[in-house]
Amino acid sequence: MNHLEPHIIVIFGASGDLTKRKLIPALYDLYLQNLLPEKFFIVGVGRTELSDVGFREKMAGWLPNDSASADKIESFLQTTSYVSIDTGNADDYHILKDKLNELRAVADMPENYIYYLATPPVLYEKIAQGLTLAGINKDVEDESWKRIIIEKPFGVDYQSAKDLNKKLMCYFKEAQIYRIDHYLGKETVQNILVMRFANGIFEPLWNRNYVHHVEITSSEDLGIGGRGGYYDKAGALRDMVQNHLLQLVGIVAMEPPIHAESKAIRNEMLKVMQSLRPIKEEEVPQFVIRGQYTGATLKGEHLPGYREEEGVTPESRTETYVAMKFFIDNWRWNGVPFYIRTGKRLPTKVTEIVIHFKKSPHHIFAYQHQSINTHNQLVIRVQPDEGLLFKFGMKVPGTGFNVQTANMDFHYSEVQDMKITSAYERLLLDCMQGDSTLYIRGDAVEEAWAFVQPILDAWKNHPDIPVYGYPAGTWGPANADSLIEEPEITWRYPCKNLSNDGEYCEL
Repeated sequence: MNHLEPHIIVIFGASGDLTKRKLIPALYDLYLQNLLPEKFFIVGVGRTELSDVGFREKMAGWLPNDSASADKIESFLQTTSYVSIDTGNADDYHILKDKLNELRAVADMPENYIYYLATPPVLYEKIAQGLTLAGINKDVEDESWKRIIIEKPFGVDYQSAKDLNKKLMCYFKEAQIYRIDHYLGKETVQNILVMRFANGIFEPLWNRNYVHHVEITSSEDLGIGGRGGYYDKAGALRDMVQNHLLQLVGIVAMEPPIHAESKAIRNEMLKVMQSLRPIKEEEVPQFVIRGQYTGATLKGEHLPGYREEEGVTPESRTETYVAMKFFIDNWRWNGVPFYIRTGKRLPTKVTEIVIHFKKSPHHIFAYQHQSINTHNQLVIRVQPDEGLLFKFGMKVPGTGFNVQTANMDFHYSEVQDMKITSAYERLLLDCMQGDSTLYIRGDAVEEAWAFVQPILDAWKNHPDIPVYGYPAGTWGPANADSLIEEPEITWRYPCKNLSNDGEYCEL
């Protein structure tokens, strides 16, 4: 087995979509890899009336089912049980406490509990309060621990995030609270830290002296599906920028921590958030472009516009696309523009970070194939086709000194006998180990919201700020190109294949 302490993970929202698609499959994969402790239980909590057997039957349908895995699935399911309570009623939590005590008595294990809140945010405070009133929220020094994992969205604006932090701190200490952002659980994101700080060749170049600009893209080829009711209240800025993309910015821009330990790394992440140059309300149209996908026909198939989606208001001005330009005011990055964009119904699903290095100061060679962007680029692919790509100039064989762009790439998929763990596997395992490095601290959440808040205010207070339409299946509104002021530079157009040289992806 392993050195993990015995514990019970309690999943609130046990019959929900997140539990079905991510949590139970991730826990099962950890079980298959013998990464769970010998004494371990999963307790599902929900309002639906279910027996332990009924819950196990439901979960069996969420796992890969073949003859080779039948025995493994059955033994995994024996670690699971279910409790039906009204999570909004504090008096019901004694039922959960009794169940936990019963399981602990059977296995003779300490009161080590992880509470995973896979529920709507409106229940976060109520669950924390219920656990407190039942007396199952506090650590007991040298005897037992309690940890609580909070899913996004963590607040809907700066004030609500600040209020939620304050309320949770009434019931749990900051060290017990694990705010999850699954992007930070991705292998390539973690590898940025190793690539930067374990290799002497990168860190000397990772600053304003050699980096021209940084570009981060997170695109999705699908629309909002059946999430219209949620998405029309959230939008791309809240759904993606405030959390996922700004966390990627933090990883890319942070200073070297004094050691690879949670507090040190999260301190440096906080400093990045504190160094983001505020975008004033009146500056928002200059630095932020928002868009909304419109209906289009692609390969003979009609793709509905956002306002045609179920649950969306016909006059909705909710953004499905955001592109931003901003700066980080510190010694390392002063004057270096950061460009980020995210959107629905773009040509492909991909998340990548591109470091654009400055050109050589004097050009003595000709380019055989003149490119719009001739900067050296380091492309860090987060998903899919995880890996790294370095683009640089090479001589074309033959007479003369004609130069063309060459690619040097690395793909995680090419590493033999190595399993890439999913983001939820990694983050769940980290929480079990008490490692909060890849979870977001409360002060960093508030700083990220403080940066985003003036944009939300501008869109609310100035309805004349346009929402640009873009046909589904394109790279967003053309107006986003205006954020990049230099005429010879444009956004990179990534394809699913990391080795692609960045040409426009046709579907």
